[in-house]
Amino acid sequence: MSTPFPLIKLNTRDVEAETYYLDAAKLIAGNPRQTLWNHYTDPTGRYFAGFWHSEPGKWHINYTEEETCHLLEGVSIVTDEAGAATTLRAGDSFVIPRGFTGTWEVVEATRKLYTIYEEPGQ
Repeated sequence: MSTPFPLIKLNTRDVEAETYYLDAAKLIAGNPRQTLWNHYTDPTGRYFAGFWHSEPGKWHINYTEEETCHLLEGVSIVTDEAGAATTLRAGDSFVIPRGFTGTWEVVEATRKLYTIYEEPGQ
């Protein structure tokens, strides 16, 4: 019989928050304080799951990872490099594929549940 793996509950009360500000080179508008509650990192260090929160602001994004998100609160606008904008609201689920570039604008403070997979060597 194999050793059971523990179930990981995603609950912000169980994880210490990491609060940070974005690098000035990425900023377009504002200086949003962001908070991360990373609940899980797999043994390879390439898969992550947790919660993220951001105050209003706008910045450049360039995804080297695959990310699945579910917005729990707020409103954000993600715009690709061609200018196609997608407004995301609480309740929306979406995937941002590796290679996506554009901007992320938090219009109303946004909180999301995320899972991220980073390919080796990225």
